[in-house]
Amino acid sequence: MRPLHPKPQAFPLDMLAVNRASPEHLSRQLYHGLVAIIRSRALPPGSELPSTRALAAELGLGRNTIVTAYDQLVTEGYLANRQGARPVIVDLPDGPRETPAEEPPVPLRSPSRRGQQLLSQPCHHGRPGHVAFHPGMPDASSFPFGVWGRLVARRASHGGETLFGTYDVTGHPALKEAIAGYLFSARGVRCRPEQIVVTTGAQAAFDLLARLLLDPGDTVWMEEPGYYGAKAAFTVAGAKILPIPVDQERGWRLDPPDPLPRLVYVTPACQHPLGITMRMEERLRLLDIAETANAWVIEDDFDGEYRFQGRPVPAIQSMDRSGRVIYVGTFAKLLFPALRIGFMVLPVELAGRIVNAISTTGQFAPLLLQAALADFITEGHMSRHLKRMRRIYAQRRQLFREIVTERLRDEITLSPAEAGIQVVGYLKEGIDDIKVSQAAARRAINVSPLSKYFQNTAATQGLVLGYAACDAAQTRDGVERLAAAIRETLG
Repeated sequence: MRPLHPKPQAFPLDMLAVNRASPEHLSRQLYHGLVAIIRSRALPPGSELPSTRALAAELGLGRNTIVTAYDQLVTEGYLANRQGARPVIVDLPDGPRETPAEEPPVPLRSPSRRGQQLLSQPCHHGRPGHVAFHPGMPDASSFPFGVWGRLVARRASHGGETLFGTYDVTGHPALKEAIAGYLFSARGVRCRPEQIVVTTGAQAAFDLLARLLLDPGDTVWMEEPGYYGAKAAFTVAGAKILPIPVDQERGWRLDPPDPLPRLVYVTPACQHPLGITMRMEERLRLLDIAETANAWVIEDDFDGEYRFQGRPVPAIQSMDRSGRVIYVGTFAKLLFPALRIGFMVLPVELAGRIVNAISTTGQFAPLLLQAALADFITEGHMSRHLKRMRRIYAQRRQLFREIVTERLRDEITLSPAEAGIQVVGYLKEGIDDIKVSQAAARRAINVSPLSKYFQNTAATQGLVLGYAACDAAQTRDGVERLAAAIRETLG
C-alpha cells in the first residue's frame, strides 16, 4: 500500500483547462479533467485536492461548479470526503493497462456455441423508404393512424394503474377476448381467452416455443423452402431440421423421413414463401403423422387473412382433437410491423403454466398498446381496415403481375400464388438471385433471394417480391430499377 499522506505536491492546474464556448457544462469539463489527473497519478493517492473556494478562485469559476464536480468524484469513488478537511484521492487499482499500438490486441473471449449460432442466423429487415419490393410489407400509409392515435391517447389517459405495470404478462384480458372472437369468426379457431398468449411478434413466439418444446438433438420437420426466422429459432435450440419438400405442383410431400419428429412447423394458409394453400388431404395426413409421432404442430398462419381466390381456409387448429396444434399469428400484416404484437393459441395444459416462461424471457408487449388494440378490434376498426386493404391489395397484385409480365417476361416467371401479399418470381436459368438482390439494393429496391429459403435441398433461383406497400407509380419505378439490376447481373 502507498502512504496515506504523501509529501505535498503542487496541484497541476495546467491539466484543468475549461472551454467556456463548449456546449459541455463547465462542471463536466472540470470532472473529466480531475479524472485524468487521478487516473494518470499526476497526484499520488492520498493527496489532498484544493478547497472548493481556492480552486474556484484559481480557475475563475463559481464555487458551485467545483462542488458539483467534487461530489460526482466522491460518488464514483475517486475521492474520499473527510469531516472538516479537503477531499483526498483514493488509492485505486491500476486497472487494465493500455496496449501499445505496436502490440496486437488481446482477443476477446468468443461467444458460447449457442451465441455463435444466434449471430450466424439469416435476417432481412430492409431499410426505411425501400418499400419496393420488401417481402411481406403492408401498406402502412393506408393505416388509420388518426383513429389509432385517439385510442392510444384514451387508454393512456384513463387506463389506470393496470396498464402501467408488468401485469397480465400473458396478455391484456380485453385483447385476449378480442383475439378469441376474431379467430373464431375469421379463421375457425376454437379457443378460450385463457389459451391465448400475447407475444412481441410471431418470431418471439417461435423462439419461446423452441425453448419450451425442444431438447438438443430433437427432430423438427419443416417446409423447404421455408421461413428462415422459424428455422433459426429451432436451430439455436439445438434441433435437427429435416425438410418437408413443398412446390407449386405437388404441394406438401408428407412422406415421413426418419426419424419421426418431435415438432412439425407449417404455414398451411399461405405457404411461406411460395404462397400456396395446403389441401385438405395434406392437413389430415399431417395430423395423422403428428398423432402417430406424439409430436407438436406449430401452425404459422402467415398471411392467412389475404386470400384472393375464394374464402380464407379454416386453420388446422380447428380440426385438432388431441391438443397438439399451436396456432401462431401476428398483427404485423393486418396493421403495421412496428406494433410488435403477435399471439399464440396454446393447448389448455401448456397455457396454464406459461406465465413463468414469459416472465423469464420478458417477451411481453406493452399493456397500453394491447388495450388500444383491443379497442381497435372490438369497435370494428380492424374489420373495416382489413376489408379495405383486401380490395387495395387485390388491385395492386393484379397491376404488379401485369407490369412484371410485360417488362420482365424474359427474365422472371411469376408463381400463380393465390394468397399473401408477396409473390415468388422464378428467375430464368443462369441468373443468380443473390447477385440480383445485391444489385437491386444498390438501387434502393428491397427483394429477398429465394435461395435463402432453402437449407437442406438444392436451391431454386428466384426472388420473393412484396407488392402491397407500392402504389402504381412506385410499382412501375421499382420494376424498372429491378430490370436494371438484372441487366447489371447479366453483364
